[in-house]
Amino acid sequence: QVQLVESGGGLVQPGGSLRLSCAASGFTFSSYGMNWYRRAPGKERELVASVSSTSRTTHYADSIKDRFTISRNNAKNTVYLQMNRLKPEDTATYYCNVIRNGARYWGQGTQVTVSS
Repeated sequence: QVQLVESGGGLVQPGGSLRLSCAASGFTFSSYGMNWYRRAPGKERELVASVSSTSRTTHYADSIKDRFTISRNNAKNTVYLQMNRLKPEDTATYYCNVIRNGARYWGQGTQVTVSS
């Protein structure tokens, strides 16, 4: 079965950096685009970044553009989100996502808290 396991979250000061990882299993990772979403307290879930199966195409939300970078390693079945210049408003639970055969799959999420 499809499994997505996020890691790398934590508490960081404003201006700091974190790198999130999502280890995928149960499907042919290299055939699917991957996404990072986040949900902040009291807010709707937001698509943060997407990467195509070959890494040729990426997409970013305006709110994080030029600060976050999505990447993937198909040999390791892992997708990453490098987050730089973090702001308090980036505080959220971050989720890895894949759409496979019309079904959406989610990891358990990893908490990112940006606070001094």
